[in-house]
Amino acid sequence: MQYAKSGDLFIAYQVTGEGPVDLIWSPGATSHLQLQWENPYFARFTERLSTFCRLIRFDKRGTGMSDRPTTVATLEERTDDIRAILDSVGSESAHLFGVSEGGSMTMLFAATYPHRTRSLSLWGALPRWTRAPDYPWGETPEEREHTVDESEKRGPRPFELTDEMKEWFGPVHQDPVFVASFAKMRESGASPGMRTALGRMNARIDVRAVLPAIQAPTLVMSRTGDPDAWVEAARYSASLIPGSRFLEFPGVGHLFFDILDDVATELERFITGTQVAAATDRVLATILFVDIVGSTERVAAVGDAVWRNLLERHYALARRQLVAYAGVEVDTAGDGLLARFDGPARAIRCARAIQRDAKELGLELRAGVHTGEVELAGTAIRGIAVHTAARIASLAGPGEVFTSNTVRDLVAGSGIGFQDRGVHTLKGIPDPRQVLTVAQA
Repeated sequence: MQYAKSGDLFIAYQVTGEGPVDLIWSPGATSHLQLQWENPYFARFTERLSTFCRLIRFDKRGTGMSDRPTTVATLEERTDDIRAILDSVGSESAHLFGVSEGGSMTMLFAATYPHRTRSLSLWGALPRWTRAPDYPWGETPEEREHTVDESEKRGPRPFELTDEMKEWFGPVHQDPVFVASFAKMRESGASPGMRTALGRMNARIDVRAVLPAIQAPTLVMSRTGDPDAWVEAARYSASLIPGSRFLEFPGVGHLFFDILDDVATELERFITGTQVAAATDRVLATILFVDIVGSTERVAAVGDAVWRNLLERHYALARRQLVAYAGVEVDTAGDGLLARFDGPARAIRCARAIQRDAKELGLELRAGVHTGEVELAGTAIRGIAVHTAARIASLAGPGEVFTSNTVRDLVAGSGIGFQDRGVHTLKGIPDPRQVLTVAQA
């Protein structure tokens, strides 16, 4: 067992195999690295993958043998953990394998860090797990919330092999060794409270907007009779990823252990046959645009010299917050600040911190935050996402942080609250956008 430091937490991981390429396996909702070895199916699949690669398995923060924070992790914190593990094992880039709930973090990682992603493989993984007006699969968010609430009221109970679980397991439910081992892993993989928090988080995740930004070769695998990751939803997801390949396996079940050799063979064929993508300047980023409200009137009131000094102090404080929240300054023009982040929750919290500092100087700021694909050009960034963030910021009032719905969908589990401000046609932006204001951060 090894540990990578990610922020203040230690993330548990294990490395097996000595193949020429690295493959990092992002597990489902909960896992337990040590107990997986007691399950003959997990052990066999791990050993099979380790024959052609250096396999890196890990427990997500809050689960298994990794540190347990008091709150559920956000997707951007989970992508931080992947980065920390790759750094710990000395891997510049790796193939990613996302299973079930672990797929969304690999989708986001691949889009955000294309230079560290050689390929992306997914099994039973969806960008969204609840129904929406333009996504007809699963329970409604209200139904899922009710399900989680009822489970929380009942409290933790011993594992039971219900008909629903038999369908979820697939044919391996007939093997009592597998069932007993899985039940033990489930109980040890996360606390009851963490499982409840994960259930709520998953009901709010939606990474569909980032799928077109994935540049790595992608293999999407699904099962015809998957009761949790519906095959049509998986096929739809694959259609949003440029150049991806969709592979459907027959049978019932969310798991693949009864056909693990077939899945491993397809993974090996895809990973060993994948060409390294050319270097790219396009990445998924979160853009923060901040400007001062009423600056013209303030200059007229205090004079140019005082205003210049005030701006210098404002920008100095803002740069301290950018460092604290891992933001990158792009430009300061006039009374505006443009910065980019690799996670939307950090961008929102940084915006709030910059606003607090500015208020102590007697300045009122408005801010806009949007996540989208940008092109890096030295320290500059280009793309429609930059203009979208600026247009969203222009809608905000003094002390407000406005965001796109893409940002809201990516910060599930962060504790950040939003209020809907309606759909707006933004100048120069092709499609209307839903805009929200940050109610709490």
